[in-house]
Amino acid sequence: MVLNTGKLLLTLLDEGYEKKTWHGPNLHQSIKGLTARQAAWRPGPGRHNIWEVMVHAAYWKYVVRRRIEGGKRGSFPLKGSNFFARPEKSKATEAAWRADKKLLEREHRAMCAAIAKALRAPRSDKYLRQLYGVAFHDVYHAGQIRLLRRLQER
Repeated sequence: MVLNTGKLLLTLLDEGYEKKTWHGPNLHQSIKGLTARQAAWRPGPGRHNIWEVMVHAAYWKYVVRRRIEGGKRGSFPLKGSNFFARPEKSKATEAAWRADKKLLEREHRAMCAAIAKALRAPRSDKYLRQLYGVAFHDVYHAGQIRLLRRLQER
């Protein structure tokens, strides 16, 4: 069997985010059907909620894309980095939740496009750890979100 590294990486990214998997829900599936109220629920004071974990995942997709493209730091659509307080004060609305889900979707699509382009260039192997790392990051946080959903059911 001949293994195409680029194709494998893009498959890992798709499965970690939205394509059918054997291991259970991926990131996109883990947030499916959630309301803004459910996404904003915290398991305890000072703990992250589902909404924050999801925006965190969007941010790191942006970081990987920015590193590949050589983009300017601080160009993420939200002010700050890594984890973002969600929901914002007075914005625990379904519209705000949908907007942040769309942000995740846009960042995923933009990152995949940047990766596909980078894989066609010489020396694309210098990004390999980041590329498969972002797929693992999605799966890790999908599991976290599923756990938070189960805790809410108590």
